[in-house]
Amino acid sequence: MTNKLSEKDKKDWQDFLNSSEKIQNKDVNESNSQITSEKSIDLHGYTLKEANEKISKFIENCYLNRVKKINIITGKGMRSKNLDDPYQSTDLSILKYSVPDYVKNNPELMKKIIRIDFESVNSPSKGNFEIFLKTIK
Repeated sequence: MTNKLSEKDKKDWQDFLNSSEKIQNKDVNESNSQITSEKSIDLHGYTLKEANEKISKFIENCYLNRVKKINIITGKGMRSKNLDDPYQSTDLSILKYSVPDYVKNNPELMKKIIRIDFESVNSPSKGNFEIFLKTIK
């Protein structure tokens, strides 16, 4: 295999760069301009406050960009140091439970949400859950 570009490849690339032609976005469905993709966010390692701030911004951004489904990775909370502290809630101090609870209790975010998959939140075998977003009207 050669690492050198042919003159034709260089010319094609330069023509592309100089062109005003737009490349079709494969994530956009032309029939209704709705992005059909899913976005994910991994909240491992965030504090409760950081995770809540991050998820708020992420939901807002996804809603504005017409994303239909968000996959939120929180982990199962099995390695949470909060489990060893008898003065902390073992549920609400773990991102798996606190993030969906925060979203559910935030009226501004809930205006943008169709449904939160609480079945996954409550499953001991899952470390993620999904949020389904409304479309912008």
